[in-house]
Amino acid sequence: MKKSIYFVFTKSVGLYINLLSFVSPAKATQLAYSLFSNPRKGKLSKINLPKVLEEAEKETFRHKEHSFQTYTWKGNEKTILLVHGWESNASRWENILPYLQKSGSTIIAIDGPAHGLSSGTEFNIPQYAEFIDIVVQKFKPQSLIGHSLGGKTCLYYQSVYQNNSLEKMVVLGSPSDFKIILNNYISLLSLNTKISKGLERHYLEHFRLQLDYFSGQLFASKIKIKGFIAHDMDDEVVLFEEGKKIACTWEGAIFIETKGLGHSMHDDELYKRVSEFLFE
Repeated sequence: MKKSIYFVFTKSVGLYINLLSFVSPAKATQLAYSLFSNPRKGKLSKINLPKVLEEAEKETFRHKEHSFQTYTWKGNEKTILLVHGWESNASRWENILPYLQKSGSTIIAIDGPAHGLSSGTEFNIPQYAEFIDIVVQKFKPQSLIGHSLGGKTCLYYQSVYQNNSLEKMVVLGSPSDFKIILNNYISLLSLNTKISKGLERHYLEHFRLQLDYFSGQLFASKIKIKGFIAHDMDDEVVLFEEGKKIACTWEGAIFIETKGLGHSMHDDELYKRVSEFLFE
């Protein structure tokens, strides 16, 4: 029953956007983009933070018209930055924290745009990468760990910024081809060609991104630091083939196949291997 209601709802929204495209193409494209880029969950409240984040030292940064939140678990000079994915927040790292803290390292987690305690209603990778760069410039982490779209943001960040302070990167369950994600959204709502072309123009005009080149596979080919990629064969959110695409162009990167973890990738054995990679 719920699936039927969801199907009718999504198709109705798509029909409205398609009809609007004949009257006002710009408004229709903007509405389609807003629905696509606006996370429906992942926000946090300052008065009801998860315990793991309450225990951290919190800092709010300002960047242009936005603010974003970081959480620091202090340790030694070895520093690791954690980058969550879509409709999540910094608390998703609770399970891996004990493994990283065993080394005595300082751990920093960030809330992405429109997630956690960060401001905004729109999530996009270039803006997320700008947030990451501010944190990297201040705290000088040696390693990045990213999950899902957070992993893709890490790949994008290093391919564009080429930060020399970074030595290692861990990417968990990350998508490669952004166009696949966008096309899935277009298909879900049955959006017409006007809207699909309008969305491509939006990314080109606002972010100077040609979607065919907005690829984790391409980003990875430009990265020279050591890499660790893990992807689950049963991931139904980001298909296993996406992880393989990234691995095939990242020279010297380790690629780990897991099974039964799904998209979350929470697993003690995997986290042990991540720790071994980071601290070897």
